[in-house]
Amino acid sequence: MIAEIGQIALIISLFVGLCQGVLPLIGAHRLDGRLMAFGDRAAIVQAVFLTSAFILLILAFLTSDFSVALVANHSHTDKPWLYKVSGAWGNHEGSMLLWVLIMAIYGAAMALFGQSLPAPLRARAIAIQGLVGAGFLAFLILTSNPFERLIWVPDMADRSNPLLYGYDTIPSGFVPENGSGLNPLLQDPGLAFHPPFLYLGYVGFSVAFSFAIAALIEGRVDALWARFVRPWVLAAWSFLTIGIALGSLWAYYELGWGGWWFWDPVENVSLMPWLAGTALLHSTLVVEKRNTFMNWTLLLAITTFSLSLIGTFIVRSGVLTSVHAFAVDPERGTFILGLLALATGGALTLYAFRSHKIASTTTFDAVSREGGLVLNNLLLCIATATVFIGTFYPLIADALSSNKPTVGPPYYDMLFAPVMGLLILFMAIGPLLKWRQDSLKRLKQPVLIALLATAVIALGTFVFGKTLWGVLGFSLAGLLAAGAFVSLGEKVFFGKAPLGKSLAMLGRLPSASWGFFLGHLGLAVTVAGITGISVWAMEEQAPMKVGQTKPLSGYDITLLSTDQGTRHNYDFRSIQLGISKDGKPLKILEPEVRRFNTEGQVTSEVALDLSPVRTLYAAFSEDDNGGLIIRFYNHPLVNWIWGGCFIMALGGFISLTDKRFRLPAKSTTSTTASQEV
Repeated sequence: MIAEIGQIALIISLFVGLCQGVLPLIGAHRLDGRLMAFGDRAAIVQAVFLTSAFILLILAFLTSDFSVALVANHSHTDKPWLYKVSGAWGNHEGSMLLWVLIMAIYGAAMALFGQSLPAPLRARAIAIQGLVGAGFLAFLILTSNPFERLIWVPDMADRSNPLLYGYDTIPSGFVPENGSGLNPLLQDPGLAFHPPFLYLGYVGFSVAFSFAIAALIEGRVDALWARFVRPWVLAAWSFLTIGIALGSLWAYYELGWGGWWFWDPVENVSLMPWLAGTALLHSTLVVEKRNTFMNWTLLLAITTFSLSLIGTFIVRSGVLTSVHAFAVDPERGTFILGLLALATGGALTLYAFRSHKIASTTTFDAVSREGGLVLNNLLLCIATATVFIGTFYPLIADALSSNKPTVGPPYYDMLFAPVMGLLILFMAIGPLLKWRQDSLKRLKQPVLIALLATAVIALGTFVFGKTLWGVLGFSLAGLLAAGAFVSLGEKVFFGKAPLGKSLAMLGRLPSASWGFFLGHLGLAVTVAGITGISVWAMEEQAPMKVGQTKPLSGYDITLLSTDQGTRHNYDFRSIQLGISKDGKPLKILEPEVRRFNTEGQVTSEVALDLSPVRTLYAAFSEDDNGGLIIRFYNHPLVNWIWGGCFIMALGGFISLTDKRFRLPAKSTTSTTASQEV
């Protein structure tokens, strides 16, 4: 009954979502309070039903109910419970259920926490959220049903292994005894938690999208709108940052390639909404503080969520092959493409016809915080466009001709890296500017302090690193960090107040100031990590025999022994490598190669030795004659890449606690900051 109840819950959710998407819009147009209030209740009800459906799917995995096709194809009785649970979203159908569930939860949260907003604005935004969710629910039910049943055919000779009959996956008619298992690459804690965080980011931008459409319908954007939307953008951006970091970390140690970013198309489609979302995050701040950038902010809100939808299309359409992609048929991709066209095309059409209704009256000088944020947004959009072109040009060229070009790291090194370098340079200076109007004369002192700190870092890097590229990367990271510290110091230490009072002021700073500081500092740490592995990495490989010692990547590596056996649901072969330097033993690393018999796949499990300043990375493979090829990498500062990402996300979450995001208890139909034409 689990599958049937889950199916009923999905159908009810679709019906409720359609009502949520239509009735509040009518109510907002007629100013009918009952219809507008219905949207709040519908959003909560839909979230309850979808939560129930998702819990039922997890129960089906935990109980190994192989009569459900999704469980039969993506689980096994021998799997650890964590991977049985994560198997619920480690596939196309389950991940789409997680997508619509998160969207419904965001819709319910909009209803619960948006009571201080004007009722028509809230009703329209919740309706848009419901319509988008209903579209994906229809896709889920009609093309990707996670609760589809298998039928037991008793006279089948061997139900436990339908692959013997020439099937790639378990077809209708087989009810296996033990299941076919989950992709071994996904049987990892990093990949167990990566999709939920990624979807919390992707789908979180739907709130800004829905409120942007609602604002365009009303023809009004004000500070209250920005104050409500900004925390949702912060939360989505922070979750997406964690999701990208977890995916990058997983790829680093699980794929056995030793890299942290490969410019894979599916990696790129998560980076694009992050870049656009970063621009949106800064833009909403200007709307809130200065009542300008309104049209631009609405366009960014539409673009950011549209890029999230494009990522969904790319992963599920079958137009590309990637280790991260779900291999599904193109017909499903056509359905998602239709949803993308309706959502994005409809939103941009509405923007074209209604954006003139929203006007900004606030002016500012080029040398001002607003001017710096204009440049910030421009560079972020150029970076997004660069990744977009690099990702989609090969697909378009392949569709138009028989030649499919390859766009790889050289393209991004030539175009993306310089843009990001300029962005980091101006990010260091921008926070030192004052709102509306500033002067270059006043900037001399804070900029000089930041430059002096950067010069010290650059000199130290040149002395110890002996490479100009390292000096450039560390200088950018140092300047960004110095700018964050100077900006923080200006708030408390550079005034005329005594030191004791300044320290007290430091403790009373709003959480948004600390969030900004950590966000910029985290990016500086990430840039330093990228510089470290890009400039000073040492990567070597060599054939070795037991008892043999070879110098690899600055260390002496000894192949001590080999071992093999069976664990859980796989067979393994491992080796023991003794690591020493200058005759001093340091560590023993034990990489493995695993063969998953159920899935028939082989994975490489690397061994890592972590320290604050470097990571030693060991893996091995077999040559055609059964000999061992040892790969040993020395990666300076690579941990800083992911550490910086988590610092950035922490800054976002801390900013969410800022008191100014707590809206007044009662809503008003207008505010003094509103702009309406």
